[in-house]
Amino acid sequence: LHFDKNKKYPIVFFLHGAGERGNDNEKQLVHGGAIFLADSIREKYPAIIVFPQCAANSFWANVDFHFDTITRKGVIFFKKDSEPTVAMKLAIALFKNVESTYRLDKNKLYIGGLSMGGMGTFEMVKRMPGTFAAAFAICGGADTSTAKQLTETAWWIFHGLKDNVVDPIFSQNMATALKENGAEVRLTLKPEDGHDSWDDAFKEPEFFSWLFAHHK
Repeated sequence: LHFDKNKKYPIVFFLHGAGERGNDNEKQLVHGGAIFLADSIREKYPAIIVFPQCAANSFWANVDFHFDTITRKGVIFFKKDSEPTVAMKLAIALFKNVESTYRLDKNKLYIGGLSMGGMGTFEMVKRMPGTFAAAFAICGGADTSTAKQLTETAWWIFHGLKDNVVDPIFSQNMATALKENGAEVRLTLKPEDGHDSWDDAFKEPEFFSWLFAHHK
């Protein structure tokens, strides 16, 4: 609650979902903002929390996405070895700017996100290897061939099994691939959740203690 410029702080870099894109610098706080601002969390886990906002015409991760009106499911293709999107380039630049501006505990750098931001989390960790001690990805996904590049980071992956926007198989496959490559991984599947599993993810009793316990 009281920022000390002489103290080193952990950072949590949070990537929002597609519904919160824009340029108002407010919508990105809709999911997750309140819980990170809670006095009980700020007192127990003092940290710098950064919520960048993705422009309405961009996407954190380099993916092709459309909603199939026939099957009523999202169809997603993860592009391999592609250039970062404009939003991803800006997110990385922002992170580096915060890193150079504030006194950060370099051993306790964290990232996470939901939906589009869950996909962005996997990609940003891949593009900044060895940077993050821990990451959480909620109803996201990535190409499983990238898992070998993500093993220096501990992962907690969440997904609702009734999600018809982002198929839970993406999270399940990433968790399996990460484990096969030796990463520390927790996978939490919510049987009754649709594309809103972030609400239950943030309610996990060990969510914050797990995240802030990790260090390089």
